[in-house]
Amino acid sequence: MNTAISPTPVKLDPELKVRLKRLATARHRAPHWLMREAIAQYVDREEKRESFRQDGIRAWNEYEATGLHVTAEEVDAWLARLEAGQDVEPPEAHV
Repeated sequence: MNTAISPTPVKLDPELKVRLKRLATARHRAPHWLMREAIAQYVDREEKRESFRQDGIRAWNEYEATGLHVTAEEVDAWLARLEAGQDVEPPEAHV
Protein backbone atom coordinates (compact mmCIF):
# COMPACT_ATOMS: atom_id res chain seq x y z
CA MET A 1 0.00 0.00 0.00
CA ASN A 2 1.36 3.40 -0.96
CA THR A 3 1.19 5.74 2.06
CA ALA A 4 2.70 8.75 0.30
CA ILE A 5 0.67 11.93 0.55
CA SER A 6 -0.40 13.17 -2.86
CA PRO A 7 -1.53 16.68 -3.73
CA THR A 8 -5.24 17.20 -4.35
CA PRO A 9 -6.30 20.52 -5.80
CA VAL A 10 -9.13 22.38 -4.08
CA LYS A 11 -10.77 25.32 -5.78
CA LEU A 12 -11.84 28.06 -3.37
CA ASP A 13 -13.71 31.21 -4.16
CA PRO A 14 -11.62 34.35 -3.53
CA GLU A 15 -13.55 35.42 -0.40
CA LEU A 16 -13.15 32.02 1.26
CA LYS A 17 -9.46 31.97 0.37
CA VAL A 18 -8.95 35.36 2.06
CA ARG A 19 -10.84 34.18 5.15
CA LEU A 20 -8.76 30.98 5.27
CA LYS A 21 -5.50 32.92 5.05
CA ARG A 22 -6.67 35.33 7.76
CA LEU A 23 -7.57 32.46 10.09
CA ALA A 24 -4.32 30.64 9.34
CA THR A 25 -2.35 33.77 10.23
CA ALA A 26 -4.29 34.22 13.47
CA ARG A 27 -3.68 30.57 14.42
CA HIS A 28 -0.02 30.58 13.35
CA ARG A 29 -0.75 27.73 10.96
CA ALA A 30 -0.49 27.28 7.23
CA PRO A 31 -3.71 27.43 5.22
CA HIS A 32 -2.81 23.93 4.02
CA TRP A 33 -2.80 22.64 7.61
CA LEU A 34 -6.23 24.19 8.29
CA MET A 35 -7.68 22.64 5.13
CA ARG A 36 -6.31 19.18 5.98
CA GLU A 37 -7.63 19.46 9.55
CA ALA A 38 -11.06 20.61 8.36
CA ILE A 39 -11.31 17.81 5.81
CA ALA A 40 -10.19 15.18 8.33
CA GLN A 41 -12.76 16.35 10.88
CA TYR A 42 -15.50 16.44 8.23
CA VAL A 43 -14.72 12.93 6.99
CA ASP A 44 -14.61 11.55 10.57
CA ARG A 45 -17.96 13.16 11.40
CA GLU A 46 -19.62 12.01 8.18
CA GLU A 47 -18.32 8.44 8.57
CA LYS A 48 -19.87 8.32 12.04
CA ARG A 49 -23.11 9.80 10.70
CA GLU A 50 -23.23 7.22 7.91
CA SER A 51 -22.52 4.39 10.36
CA PHE A 52 -25.39 5.62 12.56
CA ARG A 53 -27.66 5.81 9.51
CA GLN A 54 -26.72 2.27 8.44
CA ASP A 55 -27.40 1.00 11.99
CA GLY A 56 -30.87 2.55 11.78
CA ILE A 57 -31.54 0.93 8.42
CA ARG A 58 -30.41 -2.47 9.74
CA ALA A 59 -32.60 -2.06 12.84
CA TRP A 60 -35.61 -1.12 10.72
CA ASN A 61 -35.04 -4.08 8.38
CA GLU A 62 -34.75 -6.41 11.38
CA TYR A 63 -37.96 -5.01 12.85
CA GLU A 64 -39.77 -5.46 9.54
CA ALA A 65 -38.53 -9.05 9.29
CA THR A 66 -39.22 -10.12 12.89
CA GLY A 67 -41.68 -7.63 14.38
CA LEU A 68 -39.61 -7.63 17.58
CA HIS A 69 -39.71 -4.31 19.41
CA VAL A 70 -39.73 -2.59 22.80
CA THR A 71 -42.30 0.12 23.55
CA ALA A 72 -41.39 3.64 24.60
CA GLU A 73 -43.08 3.02 27.95
CA GLU A 74 -40.92 -0.06 28.56
CA VAL A 75 -37.77 1.86 27.72
CA ASP A 76 -38.82 4.80 29.94
CA ALA A 77 -39.44 2.45 32.86
CA TRP A 78 -36.07 0.76 32.31
CA LEU A 79 -34.25 4.10 32.12
CA ALA A 80 -36.00 5.32 35.27
CA ARG A 81 -34.77 2.24 37.14
CA LEU A 82 -31.23 2.80 35.86
CA GLU A 83 -31.44 6.45 36.87
CA ALA A 84 -32.54 5.34 40.34
CA GLY A 85 -29.30 3.36 40.63
CA GLN A 86 -30.69 -0.10 39.98
CA ASP A 87 -28.55 -2.42 37.88
CA VAL A 88 -31.24 -3.87 35.61
CA GLU A 89 -31.18 -5.56 32.24
CA PRO A 90 -32.86 -3.85 29.30
CA PRO A 91 -36.41 -4.97 28.51
CA GLU A 92 -36.87 -8.01 26.28
CA ALA A 93 -37.97 -7.37 22.73
CA HIS A 94 -41.35 -8.85 21.85
CA VAL A 95 -43.83 -9.01 18.99
